Amino acid sequence: MAVAATALLPALGLIAYNEMANRQQRTAEINAQALQASRLAASEIGRVLEGTRSLLVAVSALPAVTDLKSADCTVVLRQVADRLTMTGAILVMDTSMKLVCDSQGNAAGVDFSDRSYVREGLSAPDMVVGEYTVSKLTQRAVLPVSMPLKRDGQVVGVIATGIRLDWLQARVTEWGISGGSAITIADRKGVILSRQPLAERFVGTRIPDAYQYLVTAPEPGVFEARSQDGTERILGYHPISSAKPLYVSAGLAKSEAFSGVNRLTLTSISMLVLSTLFAFLAASFVGNRFILKPIYRIVDVLEDWKRGNTSSRTRMSEHSSELGLVGNSIDRLLDELDQRLAAVEAAEERRNLLSREMNHRVKNTLAIVGAIARQTFKGTDDRFASFATRLSALARAYDLLLAKEGNGSDIDTVICNTLTPYESVDRQRFHIDGPSIPVDPEVGLALSLIIHELATNATKYGSLRSDDGYVDICWRSEAGRIVLRWTEHEGPPVVVPEKEGFGSKLIRRAFPVTYAPEVSVTYASDGLQFQLSFKDIVKGLDQSKAS
Repeated sequence: MAVAATALLPALGLIAYNEMANRQQRTAEINAQALQASRLAASEIGRVLEGTRSLLVAVSALPAVTDLKSADCTVVLRQVADRLTMTGAILVMDTSMKLVCDSQGNAAGVDFSDRSYVREGLSAPDMVVGEYTVSKLTQRAVLPVSMPLKRDGQVVGVIATGIRLDWLQARVTEWGISGGSAITIADRKGVILSRQPLAERFVGTRIPDAYQYLVTAPEPGVFEARSQDGTERILGYHPISSAKPLYVSAGLAKSEAFSGVNRLTLTSISMLVLSTLFAFLAASFVGNRFILKPIYRIVDVLEDWKRGNTSSRTRMSEHSSELGLVGNSIDRLLDELDQRLAAVEAAEERRNLLSREMNHRVKNTLAIVGAIARQTFKGTDDRFASFATRLSALARAYDLLLAKEGNGSDIDTVICNTLTPYESVDRQRFHIDGPSIPVDPEVGLALSLIIHELATNATKYGSLRSDDGYVDICWRSEAGRIVLRWTEHEGPPVVVPEKEGFGSKLIRRAFPVTYAPEVSVTYASDGLQFQLSFKDIVKGLDQSKAS
């Protein structure tokens, strides 16, 4: 499975890269389209405004208008307005901003000084485009425009008209937009003049404050936003400028714009899922048949060996596969191990036979030595009794060590076996405490002799001579050495010997020099204190093997 997943990583990377590249390319295309759509819409609005300007210029050149004669002016304006659909009434006002005449025959004198487009038109050098306005005369929503009325180069009034917003909305609708797209036209205060779609909902409302900055932005641009109708769009916009007095934006629905890319992505993901499923199924079949099954066979054989079934083999051919080669190599290794184990068992049997023979001969030798000593000391000499006990301790030490078949023993066992003859039936005379530390036969034999001598001396002269006396024996391993302490309590007063006897010499010299033994003896008032320290060579060997 992991191999299949790893093999699919390049494909995943390629799909991810293509997806990112396609989306980046499509985003650039959509941005360009949105900006181009807003540019075309702004151009169309520019033509409408230019047509309105031409109308005002033409009307302002008529003598009946420039003379400000109400009756003649009204007739002329009505004749012009009857031929137009995009504008409402055409108005002429004097410099006091009061109506002189209009195309609908309204009474003169209506005050328009409250209208900003009239005030601005009176002093402007050219046409002025106003803001969203409800006409005073027609009560229709219009976009007012005005320009100064001149006679012989002098401003004598203002001529104005209004582009009907229902007419403007009809023209915007005729442009046609794709599904989900939108066009918005707004005045300089951000009030919407025309919107497609949902004109009835938005015309006359103000662009949200969050986007008001776009109305007066320094230059055209593109951005992505959620429109007021809830649609995610990419919007191209043209802000108000001296040449373009209206804000225009064109938005393309993101879902529509990226529908092709999304379909391609869905197709790629579907193909990837199918390929992944097929790859995993193939990997599962191939893996189980050619990888897992041979591995399980090899593991089963090794587990059989662990349980003691040394006849188990993989029976795999080295020519079948790489794992077959491994299985065949393991079979050859196990065959060789079988042969070596058989050789080891044979050698172990021979060693055990020699060990038993040596044990027998040592016991015979010790028996002969005891018989010679008995004949030499006539059996009643104290020296014979001392020699006999030492010989007996040596025999027990040999029994203990040879019982381990030459592998040595541990300190606790050596001490306990050596002190067995000195134990009391009715109370505990030895308090023994220490960890289990293995020692080789050479150390075990020396340690047995030393403990025997200490126990003999304690029985004759030390704490074991008293009914209340006892001995603490403890040991520990520290810094690569074994430290053993023998401390006697509740015995008779200790007297420093005038000369060193054989037992003391045995204690000091019994330990092998290779173990760097250190012996200290303190003759304290309440009992003998003996300490023996020597190298823990067995532990050192174990650590070197491990490393």
